[in-house]
Amino acid sequence: MDESRPPLLRMERISRNFGATRALDEVDFDLQSGEAHALLGENGAGKSTLIKILSGAIKLDGGTIWLEGRRFTPASPLESRRAGISVIYQELNLAPHLTVEENIMLGREWHGFGFLRRRRMREKVREALGLVHHAEISLDIPVRQLSVAARQVVEIARALVERAKILVMDEPTSSLTDEDSQRLFGLIRRLKSQGVGIIYISHFLEEVQQVADRSTVLRDGKKAGSGRTDELSLKNIIKMMVGGEVKELFPQVVHQAGGNVFESGGLKGKRMPAAVTLALRQGEILGIAGLVGSGRTEFLRTLFGLDAVESGQVRIGRDEVLSGGPRQRIRKGIGLLSEDRQGEGLALSRSIADNLTLSFFAPYVRSGFIRNKKQKQAGWEWIQKMNIKATSPAQPVSSLSGGNQQKVALARLLHQNAAIFLLDEPTRGIDIVSKSQIYESMGDLAVRGKSILFVSSYFPELIGVCDRIAVFHRGRLVELRPTAEWDEETLLAAATTGRPAAR
Repeated sequence: MDESRPPLLRMERISRNFGATRALDEVDFDLQSGEAHALLGENGAGKSTLIKILSGAIKLDGGTIWLEGRRFTPASPLESRRAGISVIYQELNLAPHLTVEENIMLGREWHGFGFLRRRRMREKVREALGLVHHAEISLDIPVRQLSVAARQVVEIARALVERAKILVMDEPTSSLTDEDSQRLFGLIRRLKSQGVGIIYISHFLEEVQQVADRSTVLRDGKKAGSGRTDELSLKNIIKMMVGGEVKELFPQVVHQAGGNVFESGGLKGKRMPAAVTLALRQGEILGIAGLVGSGRTEFLRTLFGLDAVESGQVRIGRDEVLSGGPRQRIRKGIGLLSEDRQGEGLALSRSIADNLTLSFFAPYVRSGFIRNKKQKQAGWEWIQKMNIKATSPAQPVSSLSGGNQQKVALARLLHQNAAIFLLDEPTRGIDIVSKSQIYESMGDLAVRGKSILFVSSYFPELIGVCDRIAVFHRGRLVELRPTAEWDEETLLAAATTGRPAAR
């Protein structure tokens, strides 16, 4: 990175309003060739809005963009892409009915004399998947059949097909294993050496310190500060993000586990590679660790009735529950937060109030009609409780940032008064302050006798909040211990080898 040269990208006094909301207020940002520049901030701070302006998805209200010294005002995403700007969005932008190859080459097809050059395109797709070390992904499988993690790999490969001058990565590791994340960091270093400028957005501040040369922090739509990443401590970055101190990342809420309330006995679902026997106690936070693809999500989907049961038992208290689907599980007091919040967890076109009350309408129905005023009042209460950045309960969920969408999904389970929470990556895409709030909420639920199965790929949070941790490997539960007997090294060893780590 040569800081003496004019910047590859310069954004000056960028402003954008959404009605009465000032999403961006005269923000400055620049990027050098061969630099990774982190863009940080809480959910709703303005990061996504800034990137959407750069990508041509939305227009700015004020300010100027300079690309390679020339004024640049993208009228559409296509114009931005042709200028050499490629974006990997946090909420994956793939066509589920198309194949991996078709998704990667969509809008980038090569042709000659009116015919597609299919052989050359397949070679390019294989090359891109090879760069991210996932050549094993079939080019002909529809994307809808891939896991969330595999879709994220496809999205990254898609961005690599084009020789981008600027590559924007929005939470690129949120569904990746640690091994895949390290491969991605190596790829970023190679791209930097080729002169590519990278804008890196992440709530994992530890990886920002590994990847980024500089960091810029946004807070409430304004630039809160910037500097060389190696000169900024985590404490200073967090202080700029929130405007003060975060007392404790993993709040310790004292609670006591009771007897078993939920059991799976030799449970084997249609998509589960192996049978699993596991018991969850009342007032317990039980973590489930493992690499992406280890069978954790399939286990939760089977417990919730989304996937058919092939064999084994599911018990809630003394009752055996095998027939029926999610509706029956909800009636039994079980709530699921899906890792795929946009595909399964939320009705994006509906309002915040509708999404919050979707699984428990009873308080708002009279004579077959919804009492909109009462529903809206409940929406306001949950917006305040969960600190959701929104202007109204009537606002469509699709208009919220990814982190605020996640808060809505979690609030729905709290609203339906679930007794057993199945949480699949609940802090994915959530800023550090909101994570702390969610951990504290989980502790409060445990105090009230609620029980939580907590799936996460981020081992520090499992160690920080769980009472016990179970490790999955290739569909099998290989080890279950009290959290005090685990550390990050032993968790990783069990997750990668499938063998219980030495005590």
